[in-house]
Amino acid sequence: MKNVIYFDNNATTRVDPEVFEAMKPFFCERYGNASSIHSFGGSVMAEVENARRQVAELLKADFRDKDNCASEILFTSGGTESDNAALAAALAALPERKKIVTTCVEHPAILTTVREYARAGYEVKLIPVDGSGRLDWNFAEKEIDSNTAIVSCMWANNEIGNVYDVKRMARLAHQQGALFHTDAVQAVGKVPVDLSDGEIDFLSLSGHKLHGAKGIGVLYIRRGVRFKPLITGGHQERGRRGGTENVPAIIALGKACEIARKGMDQEVAALSALRDQLESGIVQAIPRVHVNGDKASRLPNTSSVSFECIEGEAILSMLNCYGICASSGSACTTGSLEPSHVLRAMGVPYTSAHGTIRFSLSKFNTQQEVEKVLEVLPDIIRTLRSISPFWEEK
Repeated sequence: MKNVIYFDNNATTRVDPEVFEAMKPFFCERYGNASSIHSFGGSVMAEVENARRQVAELLKADFRDKDNCASEILFTSGGTESDNAALAAALAALPERKKIVTTCVEHPAILTTVREYARAGYEVKLIPVDGSGRLDWNFAEKEIDSNTAIVSCMWANNEIGNVYDVKRMARLAHQQGALFHTDAVQAVGKVPVDLSDGEIDFLSLSGHKLHGAKGIGVLYIRRGVRFKPLITGGHQERGRRGGTENVPAIIALGKACEIARKGMDQEVAALSALRDQLESGIVQAIPRVHVNGDKASRLPNTSSVSFECIEGEAILSMLNCYGICASSGSACTTGSLEPSHVLRAMGVPYTSAHGTIRFSLSKFNTQQEVEKVLEVLPDIIRTLRSISPFWEEK
C-alpha cells in the first residue's frame, strides 16, 4: 500500500531491502535441504552456519560447536517458541524445583505459558511494577528462593518500552541456583546486548522485529546449560530442534543482525529524536494526555500515550483513515475489550488506559511522517472527545 505511515513496528517490521535480497536466492535457486548429504544441500548448510555467526556477533555469543557442546545459537520459529522452549528446558533441568518467577508485564508468550504450569502444580510468582512500569526489586529478592527453577524477565517491554536490568535479575536467580531467561524480542537490535559474561542462561529473539522475515527466531542457550528439546523429530540443529531448516528466513535473520550490529548507534540516535519530537508535539497540542513508562530507561523507538476519556480503538480507526498505522498495545491481544495487562499492572486509570495508543517507530520512518501524525491527531482527539459522554473540559 502506498502512502502508509507505519508506526506499529513493535508488532512487526518491514523487511529490510538488503535482507530481502540476501534471502531471495534460497527460494528458487539454492533451494536444497540444508541437512542433505549432497553438495547442493551442503553448500546451503554453510550459509546457515554463516547466519548463525552473524546472529552470535550481534549478541556477543558463541556460534561454534566446541567442548562437545553445540552452538549457543539455536534457530526456532520465533519468539513464542523460544520462550516456551526455555521455560520447558529449565523445568526439565531442575525437576526438584517447583517455582517460576516472572514479571506481571511479560508478553503473553510467557504469561499464558506460566499459567499452564500453574495449573500443573507449579508455584508462579509475578513481580509487580509501579506506576511507571518499574519492577519491584524487593518483591523479586523475596520470592526468588531455593525452590525456584527459572526466573524470566523481559529485556524490554513491548507496550511501554521500558528496558529492564536483566543482568541484575539474572544474578538474583543464580544466587539461588535457579536458571534465568530473558525475552529480548523487543530489545535485540535496539539496545546493546552482550552475552559474553555468561550471566544469562536463555535469551529469545524474533526475526520480524528487527527487519528480518516472519517465522524465524533464536533461542540463545548458554554453553553448559542442560537443554531438553521442545520439538523432537529429526537431527536438525544438533538434535535440539527437529524439523527442516527454514533456510531463507535463517539467511534473512543473519543479514538483519549484521545490519543491526553495524548501524545501531546511528539508528538509536535517530529514533530517539523522532520519538521525542512525536511525544513533545502531542503533549503540547493535546490536553490531558500522559506518556507511559520509565523515561529514564526505555527503548528509543517506543511511545505509549494515554488520552483521557476516549477509546483507543476509535483513535486507531480515525488514524487509519489517514493511512497511519499504530496500535493500542501488543498485537497478540488486539481485539480484547479490556485495557492491556501492562497498563492495568501499572495502575493506569481506566479512563486513560482505554484511550492508550502505542506508537513504535523504525529506521524507515521520517520526520515528515511524525509531522503528519502531529497535524491530524489533535483534530481526531477533539472530535472524539466532543462526542464522548465522559469528557468534560477542565
